[in-house]
Amino acid sequence: QVQLVESGGGLVQAGGSLRLSCAASGRTFSTLHMGWFRQAPGKEREFVAAITVHGISTYYADSVKGRFTISRDNARNTVYLQMNTLKSEDTAVYYCTAGPRFSTRDDYDYWGQGTQVTVSS
Repeated sequence: QVQLVESGGGLVQAGGSLRLSCAASGRTFSTLHMGWFRQAPGKEREFVAAITVHGISTYYADSVKGRFTISRDNARNTVYLQMNTLKSEDTAVYYCTAGPRFSTRDDYDYWGQGTQVTVSS
């Protein structure tokens, strides 16, 4: 079992930045691919970004490419999502995910509780 706890969400003005963190416990972190998804009110959950076990490869949704950066620190069992140039359409609950299989679909084995990000225009 893996426990994921997100932090760093909040209210920010359009054009601003936030950094989300996700701390993992319960399984060797370096064996887990990690991802971020988000769900806006009234919309389906969507892929945001993912990173492979050693951080060599990263993948992004087109909507965030060039603005968001996913990274990980295997020594701290933590994955990050740096979000820059935020837009109102980035407003959503952001979920951290983990699993032994890499994916850009919402089929990860483990999910955090989510953290709210609100971007005011």
